[in-house]
Amino acid sequence: MKKIAIIFGGHSSEHEVSINSARNIFKAMDKAKFTPVLLGVSKQGTWYSINEKDFETLESINDSKMSESNSVTLIRSQSKVFCLNLQNQQRQELDCAFNIIHGTNGEDGTMQGHLKILGLPFVGCGVMSSAIAMDKEVMKIVMSAAGIPNSRWVVLKSHVPADFDQIVKQLGLPFFIKPANAGSSVGVHKIKSKDDFAAQLKDAFKYDHKVLAEEFIDGREVEISVMGLNQKPEAAVPGELVVKHEFYSYEAKYLDPNGAEIVIPAKVTPEQTEQIRALAVKTYEALYCDGLTRVDFFLKKDGSLTVNEINTLPGFTKISMYPMMWQAKGLGYSDLINKLIQLAFDKNDFENKLNLDFRS
Repeated sequence: MKKIAIIFGGHSSEHEVSINSARNIFKAMDKAKFTPVLLGVSKQGTWYSINEKDFETLESINDSKMSESNSVTLIRSQSKVFCLNLQNQQRQELDCAFNIIHGTNGEDGTMQGHLKILGLPFVGCGVMSSAIAMDKEVMKIVMSAAGIPNSRWVVLKSHVPADFDQIVKQLGLPFFIKPANAGSSVGVHKIKSKDDFAAQLKDAFKYDHKVLAEEFIDGREVEISVMGLNQKPEAAVPGELVVKHEFYSYEAKYLDPNGAEIVIPAKVTPEQTEQIRALAVKTYEALYCDGLTRVDFFLKKDGSLTVNEINTLPGFTKISMYPMMWQAKGLGYSDLINKLIQLAFDKNDFENKLNLDFRS
């Protein structure tokens, strides 16, 4: 059976979210086809082999609480990739990786680059698309160049004093601020006045040296899952977030069980569904994504669509939007995992054929 490394944790602000996603993937993975290998990355960056029993109750991974005897690394030897135990030198061959580290050093192209250097097939987008989608400023630049509608924005940098009045002149009031390289609504704030701007901006800069100020768009929050190689992506059924808070904050996502209602399929017309699918695929192709993404929209009152962002490593629990939208299209959670792993092998085979002449 193929051995699939489930890689989770990491030292981003989404560490615990990643563990939750990994736990769901592990439980649902088809054990008749695949042997999961649990690899947790601590908040300090150390890799550990995690046994199934400990994984059931694992809340976070810290070096101070982990046994050094379980520390591991990935190596390549004689065209094969292994998980090597650094204490006893035992190694286990790997066939593919399902990286589910959300945020920094997992979603931003760095983990993808590491796996690509090793030559290990992996689920999800590649180096370039992951890096572009993670940096919201670069993402917007690429989308704008491709003619994809998105919100107006201003880039704020930690070493340059922010001019509140100039931002209001360009974007209006209220507006949002968010770290350029973060997820799960961490550090996101709705700015209504000059009084709260300085404090909220200071909080946003805790997560990145670059912050985006974005115009407020009055619209419904609609999302859709996309999957496939870039040459032939497929969009699922759109879903809608009916947010019960002022906006979809970290609290609304993870702390308040009644913070938002998920409606799948979204209550949109058949024509709007096709427009959402088409624009999601166009965004996917423009950023050279392959594997999986979730594209988030604002559906305005006049019926027009604005792309809010594209997420190349969305939450992956059974109750996350990404798998639920595929479920609504008839693809169950376990089957979705199988398909994503197969896509990883397909992409690797395609790239290997392109590089055959350079490997002899």
